[in-house]
Amino acid sequence: MSYFSRVTLDRQRSDARQLMRRLGAGAYREHQTIWRLFGDDPKAQRDFLYRRDERQRYRCYYVVSHRQPQDNTGLWRIETKPYTPRLKAGGRLAFSLRANPVVTRVDEDGKRRRHDVVMDAKSRMAYKDLPPTERPVLASLVEEVGRDWLLARAPKHGFEVSPGAVRVDGYRPQESGSRKRGQNIRFSTVDFEGVLTVTDADRFVDVLLHGLGPAKAFGCGLLLVRPV
Repeated sequence: MSYFSRVTLDRQRSDARQLMRRLGAGAYREHQTIWRLFGDDPKAQRDFLYRRDERQRYRCYYVVSHRQPQDNTGLWRIETKPYTPRLKAGGRLAFSLRANPVVTRVDEDGKRRRHDVVMDAKSRMAYKDLPPTERPVLASLVEEVGRDWLLARAPKHGFEVSPGAVRVDGYRPQESGSRKRGQNIRFSTVDFEGVLTVTDADRFVDVLLHGLGPAKAFGCGLLLVRPV
């Protein structure tokens, strides 16, 4: 059994603003806060996806999880329902996705590393060395490389998207507020919206439950869909 939840900060609480400030300290703080809704066991594996709804003034998150979230603080209003997507090949769905698009390259030292697709594209075209008049507009570059990233992964995950039926924008490099090997973990997000067609229902349900792309611990990868 899986669950779909909307988790909204209770704006009536006097300590809501204090929590808002803590959450604003970075994606890692958000990650810790959502994790607490599923217990505090540091050895437990993450079994949920989440995404912040930027349209809301107070913090609001959509969460897909294998356990029901529970709030012991009284700070959150949690609306939960069973999540059992029933889909068929050929079905068309409007979708929204915030992802961390990366590409894996073999570096000069022979090691495979993930690279932000936008920064990777800039590096491969020697963006900084181009005359300003020849540099592509950032929004156009994000749209191109982001769309290519999504289209390349769609078949594996049981769906297809027409290149003209997806909007790609909202590129944001971020610092997580967490450190690994002494360095702050950095990642980027890109927002996708459009219409897709299901080609393999089982694979598509799997991506709905488990997400698309990396940085899922930092609010990426949750694919939100609705019928059209």
